[in-house]
Amino acid sequence: MASSSATDFVLRPFEGLPSEPDWVAMREIVPSATAPLRTTAEHGSRDVLLVTILPGGYAAMHRPDGTVLLALQGVLSTGDLSRDLAAALLEAIDAEPGTAIPTPADPSDGPRLQDVLDLSAPFEVTVHDGYDYWVDATAERTADVEASLSEAAEATIPTVKIPGVESAYWCRMSREFVRWARPEPEDQVVDAIARLHAERRSAIALPDGEGRFLGMFRAAGIVVPVWELPRGTEAADVEAPLAELGERLAEALAVTDPLDANQRRARAGIVSRQVTLR
Repeated sequence: MASSSATDFVLRPFEGLPSEPDWVAMREIVPSATAPLRTTAEHGSRDVLLVTILPGGYAAMHRPDGTVLLALQGVLSTGDLSRDLAAALLEAIDAEPGTAIPTPADPSDGPRLQDVLDLSAPFEVTVHDGYDYWVDATAERTADVEASLSEAAEATIPTVKIPGVESAYWCRMSREFVRWARPEPEDQVVDAIARLHAERRSAIALPDGEGRFLGMFRAAGIVVPVWELPRGTEAADVEAPLAELGERLAEALAVTDPLDANQRRARAGIVSRQVTLR
């Protein structure tokens, strides 16, 4: 993995971190989630809680109880999100308890998350219905605090991390969807889904219908395929069928033969519908 300066644009800022697709999901598609982190011995072996977002748009927070929170959905101030986040994290660790950290103005040529975090620790995401983790466990839960948390929770899109399938998330908006962040290079994922799509095998086979492959989008340098589910489908309904689709997708990813004419047409349709978040 090549190094970068603070002025370089880094297409895959989370490359090299454990579970890169889950980092991307927390950054782009999951409204409320947490994951424990730990810094390296050089940076104090400090426990940190990664969160999707903090109130006020803060980049990080050193809570009064000593807990350090790092927000993944903060504003990007340079071309390297990993360097921005590392700068905010180190500033929060050094700050006094009760301090909120805005987006660092200039992370300079400081370290990246890949340099600051203990990469041997697993990355385990917990999705939440609300934002209670914003609040110090020892703080008084006033009526204003409860109202603020309730208002934030009501605006949250219901989201579930699908068990047994890495980096796949069910959500309920106008309809139910599955969004599955993939670690493989974009061209390989597009080719594999094109192979399945040309054979009418790209859907999630459910007992009472199927989840239709809708398309995919790019985010933080990887692709996130999306399936639209039959109305009312719950996250638990998807677990086994999505795992089965994962087996088909793995087989398609292993194929290296050139695409045939039908597969190329399917690929062209997928690419024409692709969008880039950032």
